[in-house]
Amino acid sequence: MNIGVIGYGLRASHVIKELQQCDPSCEITAITEINQEAVKEKLGDEAENISFYKTPEEMLEDQKLDGIIIGTRCDLHTEMAMKVFPSNIPIFLEKPVAINHQQLLQLKKANEKYKPQVVVSFPLRFTPILKHAKALIEEGKLGTIEHVQATNNVTYGTVYFQNWYRNEEQTGGLFLQKATHDFDYINYLLDLKPTRISAMESKQIFTGDKPASLKCVDCSEQDTCLESAVLKRKKGEVPQGEYCCFAEDTGNHDSASALIQYETGMHVSYSQNFFVRKKAGVRGARLMGHKGTMEFDFYKNKLSIYQHHTDIVETHEIDTEGKTHFGGDSALVQNFIEVMKGGKAVSKSPLEDGLLSGLMCMKARDSVQNGRFEKINFE
Repeated sequence: MNIGVIGYGLRASHVIKELQQCDPSCEITAITEINQEAVKEKLGDEAENISFYKTPEEMLEDQKLDGIIIGTRCDLHTEMAMKVFPSNIPIFLEKPVAINHQQLLQLKKANEKYKPQVVVSFPLRFTPILKHAKALIEEGKLGTIEHVQATNNVTYGTVYFQNWYRNEEQTGGLFLQKATHDFDYINYLLDLKPTRISAMESKQIFTGDKPASLKCVDCSEQDTCLESAVLKRKKGEVPQGEYCCFAEDTGNHDSASALIQYETGMHVSYSQNFFVRKKAGVRGARLMGHKGTMEFDFYKNKLSIYQHHTDIVETHEIDTEGKTHFGGDSALVQNFIEVMKGGKAVSKSPLEDGLLSGLMCMKARDSVQNGRFEKINFE
């Protein structure tokens, strides 16, 4: 299968490796990229068999492709997807699918017009632990789920303050960077329609008055600052970026929470944090019904069910050692391969779900700004 790439970044290169491990017949035959020389240097001899283009239009006109990976920076996801839609070529689209309401509406209308086959990069819903949780919920272990408490405490959070992710004009902010995954898996487990959302955010740690664009290597505190890239290297650690995370241009909140109500009246509480470290990291949820409570943590690969009316506690351990995104990436790209091959295969993380998750994140962002509940609709 011949695959084209629009935006060959870190995530796209990883997806390509996963594709080729799942199916060696997947070949990258075309790349649209602004920084072509850097990509060619990274690919080495592999670049000799790949055609390079400056625009997606040139690539689409010149190549016969079975699939396209869109891995540009976030602000270009919508624009690039809409360029590909008329070709009817299956798309692997990195999240978030859009970073503002205008893009989201454009994408929604284009989706309704062209009905493209899109696999949105939502690996968490493909993880073994989520699939197992879904099966247990459908089995009726908990009864009807009436409350969810979800958490994402990110141990590598400085990447959002020391790297290009600090630029909210390119990313849309940290609800769209992180919560989009969590909102999606929650929607997937509940199989209910969210109706309104309220949110609050704080920036208490990664703030300061250091000069804009200051790099750690140029800072007088490079040997004492706990977040210094210079100091981390001296300790044998790998820094998440080179820029000062206490500068005036860092952007992004460093913690945030949201309340989400669903069509049945039940609600979800969600919190994310970006300054915890090491074993303080948590990503998972507690789902509560009348019959029982389920909790799981992606980091620990463990799922437990506490029966409310007996003394039984079930514990399930899932082995995903050595697998990325808690084992979700391999299943995600396998679905994309199935879609590229055609037949009756359909996306298991369709664009409609990417649009909904993106909308929830944007409404959360709106709620932060105006201090009120926001209806989750496209009006």
